[in-house]
Amino acid sequence: MALDTFDPARTGLLIVDLQNDFLHEDGAYARGGQASADIAALPARVLPIANALRARGGWIVSTHFTLVPGKGGEPFISTHLKQMRPFLGKGDFAPGSWGHALVDTLQPADLSVDKVAYSAFYMTRLEWVLRKAGIDTLFVGGIVTNGGVASTVRDAHVRDIPVAVLSDGCAAFSPETHAQAIGDLATVAKCMTCAEVEAMIRDA
Repeated sequence: MALDTFDPARTGLLIVDLQNDFLHEDGAYARGGQASADIAALPARVLPIANALRARGGWIVSTHFTLVPGKGGEPFISTHLKQMRPFLGKGDFAPGSWGHALVDTLQPADLSVDKVAYSAFYMTRLEWVLRKAGIDTLFVGGIVTNGGVASTVRDAHVRDIPVAVLSDGCAAFSPETHAQAIGDLATVAKCMTCAEVEAMIRDA
């Protein structure tokens, strides 16, 4: 299905990793000195799309970066992530925890998927739940543009799922990195502003 003929009831707003541990002032990243104003602004930007899609029978799908606890609750953390974010530790991004949850502004999600890598399709149930829900089109926003968003969008592309990337509904830890990633994603997905997508939903 092309984006210009999409059905809102068969469309999902895929919110990538807008979790308390990433965004909230009491979350793991803020405690580690990794707060970002651009990232903190995303829930308010994405909310009108979520509300418009809810009103038209669409789906809100939230992905959740997860640090799986091992023995004693110590999380499994990949080597590269531990090098980049040495402050991450026990309890951070733990399944079922407050930090792991979608930020309050965007709740509730209709579907939630835990993930352990950048792509929300990698070793998860995402593709299965999308098919079961009848979702054949995705609007994607969240963090980070060059990481979880980019990997997820590219994996949707190879699965022939039409995708629109929210160009101002995603963010990275630098504006330059975000802009570069949006430019790269334009080769595999349509990039649209939140206002453009909201209008498209309302007019569908």
